[in-house]
Amino acid sequence: MAAPPAPARLPRSLPEVKALVGDFFQAFTNAPRALQLAWQTSPRLLLSLLAWTLVAGALPSAIAWVGRSLVDAVVAAQRGGDRNAAVRWVAVELALVLTLLVAQRWQLLCQSLLRAQLGHTVHVQIFEKALTLSLPQFEDSKTYDLLTRARREASTRPLGLIVKLLNVLQNAVSLIGFSALLMALSPWAVLALALAGLPAFLAEARFSGEAFRLFRYRAPETRMQMYLETLMAREDSAKEVKVFQFGPRLLQRYRDIYQQVYEEDRTLTWRRHRWGLALAVLATLVLYGAFAWLALATSAGKLTLGAMTAGLLAFKQGQQAFGALLQAIGGLYEDNLYVSTLFELLDLPPDPDPGTATSGPDPQDGLRFEGVGFRYPGSDEPALADITLHVRPGQTLALVGANGSGKTTLIKLLARLYQPTSGRIVLDGRDLQEWQPAALRLRIGVIFQDFLRYQFLAGENVGVGDDRHFDDEVRWQEAAEHAAAHETLTSLPQGYRTQLGKWFDNGRELSGGQWQRVALARAMMRTDAQILVLDEPTSAMDAAAEVEIFDRLQDQAKGRMSILISHRFSTVRRADYIAVLDGGRITEQGSHAQLLAADGTYARLFEQQAQGYR
Repeated sequence: MAAPPAPARLPRSLPEVKALVGDFFQAFTNAPRALQLAWQTSPRLLLSLLAWTLVAGALPSAIAWVGRSLVDAVVAAQRGGDRNAAVRWVAVELALVLTLLVAQRWQLLCQSLLRAQLGHTVHVQIFEKALTLSLPQFEDSKTYDLLTRARREASTRPLGLIVKLLNVLQNAVSLIGFSALLMALSPWAVLALALAGLPAFLAEARFSGEAFRLFRYRAPETRMQMYLETLMAREDSAKEVKVFQFGPRLLQRYRDIYQQVYEEDRTLTWRRHRWGLALAVLATLVLYGAFAWLALATSAGKLTLGAMTAGLLAFKQGQQAFGALLQAIGGLYEDNLYVSTLFELLDLPPDPDPGTATSGPDPQDGLRFEGVGFRYPGSDEPALADITLHVRPGQTLALVGANGSGKTTLIKLLARLYQPTSGRIVLDGRDLQEWQPAALRLRIGVIFQDFLRYQFLAGENVGVGDDRHFDDEVRWQEAAEHAAAHETLTSLPQGYRTQLGKWFDNGRELSGGQWQRVALARAMMRTDAQILVLDEPTSAMDAAAEVEIFDRLQDQAKGRMSILISHRFSTVRRADYIAVLDGGRITEQGSHAQLLAADGTYARLFEQQAQGYR
C-alpha cells in the first residue's frame, strides 16, 4: 500500500495562506452542478428551502433589534413613560420568534424530502453510468475504486453541499443584520467579530482537505473490507469458509484493516480537536472582551441599557453566526471534495466509437476472425495472437484447449466486451466495430461458464436472456423445453413463479446441473439469435443429461452458427470444425477425423480421455 498523505498542519506563512484560500475557492466549482441536480430532482422543494432559509437568516437580527426596543421601553416605563409600549414590543418579538420557529421546521421538512429524492436521483445516475461502463473499465482498479467511492459517499454528499451552501447564505444574512447593529455601537466590534473566527476557518479548511485525501487514498482498503464482509456473510461462500475453516483468518484481516484505518482517523481527529479547542478559547476571550467593553461604555453613560443588551446579544449571536458561517464554508469545501468523486465518475468518457450498423451486406458469409490478436491492459503477454477462423451459418465450431489458452477471451471479443488489439472480426461481411453493440448482442445467445444465479423467480431467471420478452411466460417455457429445463422448473412449488435462491422468503435452491439447465434456457430465449455460444454448457451435468442436451441443441442450432467450448470430447467430436488453442494461438484445426489422423495434441487429449471409459 502507498504511503498515506502527509499530516495536515495550519499554514505558517502568507503564501501558504494564499495557496490554501486559492485551493479552497477553486474547489467550489461543483456547487452549481449540485444545485442543478437538486433543481432537476424537485424545483419546488429547492425554492421552498431557499425561501425559508432567507427568512431564518433575517429574523435573528430583527429579534435582537426588537429586544433592544423592549428593554428601552421598560426603562422608559419605569421613568413614567407608556407602559403599554413594552407589551407591544413583547407581542412583536413573540410573532418574530414564532415565525422563526416555523421557518426552521419548514427548513427541516424540505431537507428531509429533498434528501430522499436527491439521494434516489444520484443513485440512479451512478447506476446508469455503471451500465454504460465497458468491461475493461470495470476490470480497471482505479475505475472500480472510483465507483466504490461514489456509491459509498458521494450519493449523500450533494444534499449536504446544498444544505451547507444555504447555511452559508442564512448565516451571511444573519451576520449582515448583526453587523449593522454592532456598527451603530462601534466599527471595532465588527472587526473583532471577524478576526475571532478567521483562524477557525483556516483550520477547518485544512483538516477537511486532509480528511478527503485520506478518503481517496483508502479506497482499495475499503473495497477489501466490503469483499471480506461478502465472504463472511453470504451463502454462496459459506460452504468453503466453513469447510476450510479460514473464517477467523478473514475476520482477523478485516480487523487489521479497521485498525489501520482507525489509527489514521484517530491521528487526524486528535489534531483537529486540539486546534478546535485552542481556537474556541480564543473566540471566547474575544467575546468576553467585547462584553467588558459594552459594560464599561454603559456604566459611563455612553450607551443605553437597551443598546447594551442588543450589543451583547448581537455580538454573541453574531459570533455564533460567524462561526456557523465558517463551519458551513468548511463543510461545503469538504462536501464539494467528495462530490467531485461523483462527477468524476459521471464524466468518464463513453465508448468513443460504438458503431451504428444493425445488419451486414452478406449474411451468408457468417463469422470471420481475421488475424485477431488481443492483449489485456497492463499485461505484457498476448492473450490471443493471429487467430483466423471462419464459421458459416449452420456450422458448429468447437474450441479446445487448456484453461487460460484464450477460449473465453475469444468469446468476449465476439460480444464486443473487448476490442481486438490487432486484426478484425467480421459478421455478415461487416467489421464488428461498425456494428451497434445492442444490435450485435441481440444476435448472440450465450451461456457463460461463470453464469449468474439470479435471486429472481424461476421464469425470470430464464427471461433475462432476452429483455424484450422478460415477462413472456410462453417464451420461458419454450426456452426451458429446448434446454431440457422445463420438467425441473414445473416441479418447483409454484412452478415458473417459484423464488430461486435463499436470499428471500420461500426461496428454493437448485443443484449445479439444474442451474446450468436454467442458464442454458436463458441462452435459448433469443429465438432470432444468429450465433449460439456455449461455454462449458454441461460441465455440471451427468453423461446422460449431456447427451440429451446436445441432441436438443443440434435441433436448435440448425441454420445458426454455434461456438462450443468444452473439455468433453464426447460433445466436441460432434462439431463441424474444431480449433485447438494453446497460449492464445491456434495450433491445430480441422474436423474430428482430420485431427485424429494428424496425431497431434487433439488426438493425444482425446485418447487420454477415452482411456477413462475403457
